[in-house]
Amino acid sequence: MSLQFFSVTLVARELPDFTILVEKYSPAVVKIQVESHAAQRIRNPAWRTGSEALQVGMGSGFIIESDGYILTNHHVIDRADKITVRLNDRQEFDAVVVGSDEPSDLALLKINAKNLPTLRLDTDDDLKVGAWVLAIGSPFGLDYSVSQGIVSAIGRSLP
Repeated sequence: MSLQFFSVTLVARELPDFTILVEKYSPAVVKIQVESHAAQRIRNPAWRTGSEALQVGMGSGFIIESDGYILTNHHVIDRADKITVRLNDRQEFDAVVVGSDEPSDLALLKINAKNLPTLRLDTDDDLKVGAWVLAIGSPFGLDYSVSQGIVSAIGRSLP
């Protein structure tokens, strides 16, 4: 039986280095916290009363305009009574919904801020299935997590 050893440096050279991308683009990624008050009925054999339960949700988005426009998902802000946006530097702002589209699961928010870092939307005709991609966000309320993957399909539409 023969063993073959590969240089870790050689293998690492062939993998993409995401550290530069994270340093450059993570300041434009935001954490979004939403609060909604859902009415619920409390039943008691002697009486019936109503109350509101506070529900809190979280998601991510990114700044697309330096004057405070943020793109996120519709499902993140759907039915929210209050939306708070936290920037990478921990500043917090109240946000308002400018527009939202359930079929495409997109929403546009606005915060009152200036000179913010931005990410731009791009259409890259060179994007191909199998290309490396990077996601920066706040899944499950975790601050600014990074994960990588590959493009699995192009041109699919959601049902």
